[in-house]
Amino acid sequence: MKEIGEYLRDERRKNGVSINEASEDLDINPSLLEAIEEGNSKAFKDIFELKELVRSYSKYLGLDVSKIIDEFNDFIFEKTSKITLDDIKKVKNDEEKTNRVVSPYTKIKHTKYDMAPIVLLIAILLFISLVVYIVLRVVKSEDKISKELQETGGVVIYELTK
Repeated sequence: MKEIGEYLRDERRKNGVSINEASEDLDINPSLLEAIEEGNSKAFKDIFELKELVRSYSKYLGLDVSKIIDEFNDFIFEKTSKITLDDIKKVKNDEEKTNRVVSPYTKIKHTKYDMAPIVLLIAILLFISLVVYIVLRVVKSEDKISKELQETGGVVIYELTK
């Protein structure tokens, strides 16, 4: 952030603009502009406010806003997302070592019955499929018998075979 602030300060000075003049034009407190130029991100309520002020200040100075915001995002990424592997291992080990009391409502229980609903659903689907198959076979055989009866004129002919 310090590099961004110094760059903004240099550009403001090149343009011949004072802090007070920029403050009045942007309707931003002069102390906030000074904090930006000094790279003091702790002077702001939150990072989003700082980002918007940097955006406005960059636009006011006629700079490439997207370039400045990209650099700002890189700064934020470096500041907030770098957690060392040692820190992660330490936290993991601390969690394993502590025997904390856990509420039964928040504790995740892994049981052998986690697959039971899926198995039950598959069994139901198989049963329904079997019933549909049997019904279709019966209907088909009844259609075949009625077709044969119609062909013979309703007369049942018995054939004796040996």
